Amino acid sequence: MNTAARRALGLVALLAALAGCAMRPDAHAPPFANKPYAAFSRSAAIGVAEGEWRYWGSPVIDGPADDDPALPPPALQERDNAGWQEVGLYWWIGMNAGRPEDRWTGKHDAAGRVFPRAVNGRYAWSAAFISYVMRMAGAGPDFPYAPDHAQYIDAAWRAAHDATAHGAKPPELRAENPATHAPAPGDLICAGRASAAHITYADLPRRAYFPAHCAIVVVATPTELSIIGGNVDDTVALTHVPLTARGTLLHRDGTIVDPRYDWFVVLRVLYRRD
Repeated sequence: MNTAARRALGLVALLAALAGCAMRPDAHAPPFANKPYAAFSRSAAIGVAEGEWRYWGSPVIDGPADDDPALPPPALQERDNAGWQEVGLYWWIGMNAGRPEDRWTGKHDAAGRVFPRAVNGRYAWSAAFISYVMRMAGAGPDFPYAPDHAQYIDAAWRAAHDATAHGAKPPELRAENPATHAPAPGDLICAGRASAAHITYADLPRRAYFPAHCAIVVVATPTELSIIGGNVDDTVALTHVPLTARGTLLHRDGTIVDPRYDWFVVLRVLYRRD
């Protein structure tokens, strides 16, 4: 076989390999994340989240007072240089291949066009941040990576309630009642937003999109949680959340401790190694 023929065959093989990669759900993730080199662990997820928080300047955003226009904005935001690119990584690595969102950034749509600030909400990236953290921490193919929180909240509810009955392999998380389950570091806590602001655990599963926000618990004390979430005031921020004396987000009668957010579910993450 002559040199030209060998090169042609090599090109065909390369194109076939690339095509095969594009069809894999995990094609965007690096090998150590899509075929984890180490067991999915609580410390890894917390470490990835804390590392991203430090990348964004370690902002702490604790409530309505932080919305005061007289206060300076976070040092790094989604549309800034070094901000929009990092959000692009969350979309690219956090989403499964083939989703239109996987090409978004903090200010670009799938075609690379800058979208106006007025439509930022259409490109909300807090779920992409959580998906990125879980993927990089080694959750592998069993986490329900999604562009919105509703998809994995419902997946977690189904895993907690009917996975055994249907014989399906459950995802790496379970939905728990925030009035009875005390969140642990590495768990996710979720609040409803906008039209779903007053959603409760009893309203699950919704089996359709609803606006929500989830963040990962990085520290738990007897009185409060420290959580890290994406797209909080256009950055990655840490927030402190008060707890009941039992370590739960809600009192036994269902009233919420934190008046700022309607926390309605805890997603207990099933790490393979603590």
